[in-house]
Amino acid sequence: MTLAPPTGSHVSGSLYVGDLHTDVTETLLFDIFKDVGPVLSIRVCRDNITRRSLGYAYVNYQNLQDAERALDLLNYKEIKDKPIRIMWSQRDPSGRKSSPSNIFIKNLDKTIDNKLLYDAFATYGNILSCKIATDSHGISKGYGFIHYETEESANQAIEKLNEKLIQGKQVYVGKFIPSKLRNKTDEPKWTNIYVKNLSKTVSEEKFRELFGAFGAITSAVLSVDEEKKSRGFGFINFGSHEEAKKAVDEMNGKEIEGEQIYVGKAQKKSEREKELKAMFDKLKRERMSKYQGVNLFVKNLDDSIDDTQLREEFSSCGTITSAKVMKDEKTGTSKGFGFVCFSSAEEATKAVTELNGKMILSKPIYVALAQRKEQRKAQLEAQYTQRGGLRLQGQQMQMPGPGMFPPGAPVYFAPPQPGQRPFIPYPAQMMPRNRFPPSQGRFQPPVPFMVQPQQSQGGSRGRGPKGHQQGQQGQMYPGIRYNANVRNQQMSVPQQDSPNVPSTNQPTNPPVIDSQVLGETLYPLIGASLEPLKQEGLTGKITGMLLESMEPTDLIQMMGSQDLLNKKITEALEVLEAHNSDRPE
Repeated sequence: MTLAPPTGSHVSGSLYVGDLHTDVTETLLFDIFKDVGPVLSIRVCRDNITRRSLGYAYVNYQNLQDAERALDLLNYKEIKDKPIRIMWSQRDPSGRKSSPSNIFIKNLDKTIDNKLLYDAFATYGNILSCKIATDSHGISKGYGFIHYETEESANQAIEKLNEKLIQGKQVYVGKFIPSKLRNKTDEPKWTNIYVKNLSKTVSEEKFRELFGAFGAITSAVLSVDEEKKSRGFGFINFGSHEEAKKAVDEMNGKEIEGEQIYVGKAQKKSEREKELKAMFDKLKRERMSKYQGVNLFVKNLDDSIDDTQLREEFSSCGTITSAKVMKDEKTGTSKGFGFVCFSSAEEATKAVTELNGKMILSKPIYVALAQRKEQRKAQLEAQYTQRGGLRLQGQQMQMPGPGMFPPGAPVYFAPPQPGQRPFIPYPAQMMPRNRFPPSQGRFQPPVPFMVQPQQSQGGSRGRGPKGHQQGQQGQMYPGIRYNANVRNQQMSVPQQDSPNVPSTNQPTNPPVIDSQVLGETLYPLIGASLEPLKQEGLTGKITGMLLESMEPTDLIQMMGSQDLLNKKITEALEVLEAHNSDRPE
C-alpha cells in the first residue's frame, strides 16, 4: 500500500528521506531518484558548523505522480548498507504531533524495523509516516509511531492490534498523547523491585522466601557470578503494583543476616540517570545559592602560604567559614591559589575591596568573587569582544576575520640575536596607533617588517632612497627569508638600528605595542606548542591568561625563546587543571 500524500491546500511532490548514512551526498541521491522522474532539487541537511550530514534530506519532484512512484519503488531501499525511510514532507510538525490519526506502539521486539512495522499496520489504511525509535547506535528502543491519513484508520489499527502478538511479543497500541498533555500526577504502576546489599550467604530460595509474604511473585532472580556465588543483589516481580509497593515500604533498610538491605523500584538505566541528574542539579542549585556572593577566589599566593595563614590574612574582614589553599596531590606543594568563604556577602565584598592587590610576602594577591565556569567564560567573551581582540567561540578563542597567519602559511620569523630585543611581525594595516607619547615611559618596540622580493639578482634595485632601502633589507636582516608563495606586506624598516640608511627617514614616534596585535601573534605560537599535547582547545584560554598576567616586554622575550614559552604554557595548563577540578561549581 502506498504512503498517501498529505491532505490540504498545498500538496507538492516534496519527499522527506530519513535514516541516511552520514556519507550520503546530494549527488548520490540524485543518481538514485532521477530514475523515477524529473527531480527539481535535492538537499541533504547538514550541521551549520561541521557541515556533517544530519541523516535526512528533502527531494522535490516536478510532479506529484513521480513522488508517489518514488515512495513505492525506493522506500526502505538500502544506500550504503542502510535502509532509507521516505515519507511525504510535512513542514508543519504540529500535524504529526497532535493529530488524532497518530498512534503509539510499545513493547515491540528489538528485531522489528521500520519496514516490518509498516507492513504490520499498512492493511488498516494509508500511512503518512512510520518510525521505530532508536538509540545513538541505531538499536530499537522497543517503541514506535505511525501516522495514518485518517482517524478511522488509526482507530481500526488500535482495535485490531492492541494487546496482540507481533514477533512473539504482546504489544500495546494506542493514541499518541503529547507529553505536555499527559497526566504526570498519576504514579506509574510498577511491579518490579530491586534488592541490593544482600549477604552473600542468602540463596535464591531464601531470597524468594523473604518477599513471598507480600504477594504472588511472578519471577525472582538473584544475580550470581561464574561460580554460581551470589553478587549480593537481585530482582523480584510481583503480580500487582500494590504488592510491590508494600514490599518496598516494609523491607527497605531492614537488616537481613547482618546486612542492611536496600529495596526500591527497579529502574532502567535511563530512568536512573534522569533521577540522578535531577538530584545533582538540585544539590548544585542549593550550593550555588548558599555560597553566592560569599565565596572568594584568591590567586598569586606565595608558595609558603598555607590554610592557617590564608585565614589569618582575611580574618580582619569578617567571620570565615572556610579557607583553603589548593595543593598538588602528589607533591603537596601550593598551586598558588585558594578560596576563602565568609558568613555574609557584606564581609566578602569588604575583603575584595580591602585585600585585592595587597602585598603578602612580596607578592600582590588577586581577590575576586568565585565564579562558575559558565560565568567566567561569558565574562571573558565580553572582555575580548569589547577589546576587538580574540573572540570566544565554543571552547576555543578564534581571531575575528581572516587570521594574520593562515593555517599552513609558510611565515618566517627572524630569531633574536644576542643582545638584541626580539620583535613582533604583523601586517602594515594592523600597525598600532601612537596613542601614548614616549614621555609616558611605555615600552616601544622596533617597527616590525616582512621582507619584500628583490627586483633582480644583480641589476638595479630601484632609484632613490626607496630603491636603496629595498636593496638593503635582505642584508640587514639575514635571519628572514623571502618566500615567493607568501603575500609579503610592504613594511617600514627600522632605520635607527642601521647606519646604512639615512636618518632623515627615521620615524619620530615609533608605534607602541597593541594588545590585539600581541594576542594575534601569541595565539598561533601557543597553538603550535599545544598541538603535540593534544590540547589545542585551550589555546585561547592560555593566550588570555598570559596576556593578562605578563608585561609586554616579558611576552616579547618569551616569544623569542621556545623553552621559555613551553615553560609558561606548562604552568598555565597546571593552573587550569587545578582550577577546573578544585573550584566549587
